[in-house]
Amino acid sequence: MHDLAAVPVPVWRDELEHEYAALAERLEPLVPCLEIPLHLPWIDAINKLKKQRGAVIMAHSYQSPEIFHGVADITGDSLGLAQAAAECDAELIVLCGVHFMAETAKILAPHKTVLLPDLEAGCSLASSITAADVRALRAQHPGVPVVSYANTSAAVKAESDAICTSANAVQVVEAMGAPKVIFLPDEFLGRHIAKQTQVEIVLWHGRCEVHERFTAQEVRHVREQFGTKVVAHPECSPEVLAEADFVGSTTAMGKWLAREKPARVAMVTECSMADNLKSQFPQTEFIKPCNLCPHMQRITLQNIYASLRDLRHAIEIPADVGARARAALERMLAVGRRERV
Repeated sequence: MHDLAAVPVPVWRDELEHEYAALAERLEPLVPCLEIPLHLPWIDAINKLKKQRGAVIMAHSYQSPEIFHGVADITGDSLGLAQAAAECDAELIVLCGVHFMAETAKILAPHKTVLLPDLEAGCSLASSITAADVRALRAQHPGVPVVSYANTSAAVKAESDAICTSANAVQVVEAMGAPKVIFLPDEFLGRHIAKQTQVEIVLWHGRCEVHERFTAQEVRHVREQFGTKVVAHPECSPEVLAEADFVGSTTAMGKWLAREKPARVAMVTECSMADNLKSQFPQTEFIKPCNLCPHMQRITLQNIYASLRDLRHAIEIPADVGARARAALERMLAVGRRERV
């Protein structure tokens, strides 16, 4: 599409209330009601523009509800989005998440165009380690395989033997078939893995700036004050995880809610995760001792629209880095989702 005059423009039409009535009803308990009419013109323009472009919009579970429910074609955790990128037919992918997720999509779909609406959408875990750090670790531990969390740069993935997510970390570590494994960069996830396997884990000291802020005292306070069940992401500290009723990936949390159907639950993770689950579990009251990820919040309807309109910002990865990173990611995909709920 080259005729810019044909690009849909975000503008209010009275018909939008009728056309998006079902979406507005879904969003009403999730976002301030006065914001919904402000979102609809952008949602409408994005949905029309992505059809013109033949694009697929993928959104991580931490994206805000108007994105997650309003414009995304595919939603999920980092493993789910990686699998979708490898399998989808679209030649144009808009990744609503953070930089390492867009890189992962490009690595697995090198001949497709992958756009990230804001290049500043980063990750404290990904920025905590470099490819040179991985090479130094290998020198310190000769012959020990490296398993890297998905929250890493393409350059770090290229230096790794395999990649994992929180949904299959234990299984990927054990699939290395080695008595010792270097696991990076998330220290807390690494400690969580170490409790579930006989494999010796060599840790790096990276932490998620969202999940490391939770404390065990906060969790105890929420449980005592609200009489709630507590689920926590394994990027939280061991002390927080010890207080939780369930520990698991973002997708596993949803499966646990479906099985247990708690009257009240506190989601010890990123805030938008709880917001997006509310519509799926209307009978559960969500208590929110949560923190917002400042990087995920950089993705907005406005910059998604600009990304589609101007085809920005395209992710590019050097061919040699992409090939080595793809081999590590394919080992992750071969293991798949093995998390027990």
